[in-house]
Amino acid sequence: MDGTLLQGTPSLSFQRFNIDSRITQPGELFFALEGERNGHNFIPDASARGAAGAVISQDIKPPHSRFALIRVKNTLTALQELSRNILSKQNIRVVGITGSAGKTTTKEFTAVLLSKHYRVLKSKRNFNNHIGLPLSILEMTPSHDAAVLEMGMSAPGEIEVLTRIAPPDIAVITNVYPVHLEFFDSIEQIALAKKEILTGMKPEGIAIMNGDNLLLRKIAQGFRGKTLFFGLGEQCPIRARDIRRSGIRGLSFQLVFGSERRRIMLPFYAESALYNFLASAAVAYVMGVPLSDIPSLTAELKPFSHRGEILRLKSNIIVVDDSYNSNPAALESALKSLPRPTAGRKVAVLGDMLELGSQAIDFHVRAGKQVAANKFDLLVTVGPLSKHLAKAACGAGMKPEQIHIYKDGEEAARKIWLLLDPGDLILVKGSHGIKTDRIITQLKSKGH
Repeated sequence: MDGTLLQGTPSLSFQRFNIDSRITQPGELFFALEGERNGHNFIPDASARGAAGAVISQDIKPPHSRFALIRVKNTLTALQELSRNILSKQNIRVVGITGSAGKTTTKEFTAVLLSKHYRVLKSKRNFNNHIGLPLSILEMTPSHDAAVLEMGMSAPGEIEVLTRIAPPDIAVITNVYPVHLEFFDSIEQIALAKKEILTGMKPEGIAIMNGDNLLLRKIAQGFRGKTLFFGLGEQCPIRARDIRRSGIRGLSFQLVFGSERRRIMLPFYAESALYNFLASAAVAYVMGVPLSDIPSLTAELKPFSHRGEILRLKSNIIVVDDSYNSNPAALESALKSLPRPTAGRKVAVLGDMLELGSQAIDFHVRAGKQVAANKFDLLVTVGPLSKHLAKAACGAGMKPEQIHIYKDGEEAARKIWLLLDPGDLILVKGSHGIKTDRIITQLKSKGH
């Protein structure tokens, strides 16, 4: 870290690292990051919870004489450099995953498909930025021989920073969609920002890209390295054929795995999950996982909290909890994929999609038309932008009595249960900042 030991026993070693004093564990090394809050102010709290030392860039009073202090120029840079150095010294294959949507799901799928043949380190939760990625890497042990790391961005240059910390052997781009348009002038600029993962990967690495995404096909044309496509099109060596749907239980398909084929049952109903699976299958293919292992490993996959999780409530009400986030492409996929229930109605509870810049209203109008086109029986909108969604749905054929408009997640949470009937199938989706997860909390409390 290019630091100076100010206090502490030189032989003291650390295996755990942290930046949040509230969750500090005994023996950890605490990094005092400077941001909206100054981490140096929380060193006494971290020490009280058992931290054995801290990395600092400012003068502080040590909590006690045995507390280790390492002085650096910049604590964030030190965190990144420590993780980069540790990773570079271990013989481990790095899978970097980026894209506009599906990064976390693809990361989780990939970790499972590699688990039989590799000891896999994976990014914690959605730790995918310049702070979260180093913290994930610092959980690595000498036993790991594969790292599956999520790499997110909301501005140009951010993925470049992440690949300097962890240059991928395998770089995955799940898709390029209109997200974060508040920070970009066009979707083409988003594609260029995602392309940074290819520039930053190891020279002998391989790029895995969505072959059905036109922008990624264009990027691939100018990329001189090795490329492997996944998708539904015949041009993709890793692809799905003969897709058969089994309602909310999931779908089955024939997986084309290079020159081999095998029937797979995926316990997810949405087409977006199928693409995420194909991306992870492409990684498994490159890393030598035999096709014969894929069906049993796929059976272990389960929806994740707030990302397509299936909740079964009383009165045969089923909720698809996709409340973690939303963007135009992901919402379109969810609306198209949701099956009609055997009894009851098909219900959409949709919150605003954020960070869409000047095109925000247009995207919400388009989503409203999609709700009507996919024949939802009830629409509940949450947030100011979603008023445009509701108006468009009404204009596209839904009746006013089928639509309920709420200003925020709190109001919708209070009233949602009164709108439901036995047997309803409900999709709940919205950007994280709209807090549609509060609707899920209320449904759980009422429906159990």
